Amino acid sequence: MIDLHCHILPGIDDGAGDLADSVGMARQGAADGIEAICATPHIRHDHDVRIAELAGRVAALNRRLAGEDLPIVVLQGGEVAETAVEGLDEDELALVTLGAGRWVLLEPAPGPLGDSLERCVEDLHSRGRRVLIAHPERHVAADMFERLARLVDHGALIQMTADYLLREQMAEGLLAMAGLGLVHVLSSDSHSSAHGRPVALTPALERLRDVDALRPHIDWIAEEAPHAIVEGLELEPPYAVAL
Repeated sequence: MIDLHCHILPGIDDGAGDLADSVGMARQGAADGIEAICATPHIRHDHDVRIAELAGRVAALNRRLAGEDLPIVVLQGGEVAETAVEGLDEDELALVTLGAGRWVLLEPAPGPLGDSLERCVEDLHSRGRRVLIAHPERHVAADMFERLARLVDHGALIQMTADYLLREQMAEGLLAMAGLGLVHVLSSDSHSSAHGRPVALTPALERLRDVDALRPHIDWIAEEAPHAIVEGLELEPPYAVAL
């Protein structure tokens, strides 16, 4: 498995505080059967992430993980804020795609999903990119499902946060969302090994087996889609949105 959204790089944003924390996150992932993690620091105006330094930071972390004999590799990426896309040139955008391929993990602006997100997706597609929408379950509104369906119609895919599927107060709504075909991959969106969401996908994938529409496609969600995304391949879901 591949975790496509994880703040594992130390000391760069609001994720891992230090290298020991990063190693702890990698240990969690390896214990869950995760073989690769996309490092996705926040690319937005309130975090001073220097895109040109990301490759070196990823390489340094991989050297440490190899020294710890951990069977996991960190891939380059970024969680790109909707509001930051316009300011990125093509070279910068390439450096923050998932796996340095062509897929952009796009963080919606705060609040309900709006028309600006659709325009941003269209702009990225015009620049030769494909879009994975990050954690839309944080943007609950009366028209959220309809807006997500339009984004999927525009060629975007949807990333749901794995740990939220295990929280009683959120699971019912997220399973309903999944039943409509509005989830394509799960990611941890973990920020630390010491608190918050763990680097783990398997328990949430098991919850998705309760969704009739997705049960035949769990392997696609867990394996095929994430691998295609980090390899920069074209990808179409094997199930339709059912609104």
